[in-house]
Amino acid sequence: MTPGRGGTTLRVEVVDEADGAEGIGRRAADVVAEELAAGRLATFGVATGSSPLQVYADLAARRLPGWDAVEVFALDEYVGLPAGDPRSYAAVVEEEVRAPLGLDPARVHVPDGTATTEAGLAAACAAYEAALTARGGADVQLLGIGATGHIGFNEPGSPLSSRTRVVELAATTVADNARFFARPEDVPRRAVTQGVATIATARRHVLIARGEHKAEAVRAALEGPVSPACPASAVRTFADVLVLLDPAAASRLTRVPVGAGPAA
Repeated sequence: MTPGRGGTTLRVEVVDEADGAEGIGRRAADVVAEELAAGRLATFGVATGSSPLQVYADLAARRLPGWDAVEVFALDEYVGLPAGDPRSYAAVVEEEVRAPLGLDPARVHVPDGTATTEAGLAAACAAYEAALTARGGADVQLLGIGATGHIGFNEPGSPLSSRTRVVELAATTVADNARFFARPEDVPRRAVTQGVATIATARRHVLIARGEHKAEAVRAALEGPVSPACPASAVRTFADVLVLLDPAAASRLTRVPVGAGPAA
């Protein structure tokens, strides 16, 4: 356990390589399950991408009571994909989170990127921000980290004071996500994302990273300046953060022992 900035708490755990995604998923699911069992999980913030998928699978396998009272808020959504598009993050949340956990569809919220005008998109962003703010932010927020250092779709240069808005995706992010589309040119270039300050309102955060391709972003987030140049560095100002890494993702850290179990 290490102190973050301003009295916040940041814990980094490097999970044994033999446990792989399952070990990280199980550890993250433990945090969510603890809050659910204690009646403290009114709002669950979910991330998409590959990093958190094992978390949702582990939670579904546990068949825990209490999910009927939980509301879910996703971090982001592409702009320009039609409603129901299987490549949308709404579809991912439906398949990986809502259906396996048996959640009420009316309690699952994903940003709306379907508006065809800038005014419509701005209104959708404001409505999403207001809905999450009305609930006091997420009780637990899962996060991945992009190779650019993004959290949500807050790319480098995103103000740390940013709120839910439409953003342009970095070329690296577009290239990383091309595997989910038939052609590279089909990948949306814009998205709606919770802002860094929106994400910060969560009571607890769990950030997951796996693989050597994330190692530099992890190093910048945990050891570089807290700066818009690496939006994920803002986690060091959040109230309660658990960072779960495999040895490859932790390989460029200099102040965290690389090995199994908790690292101080």
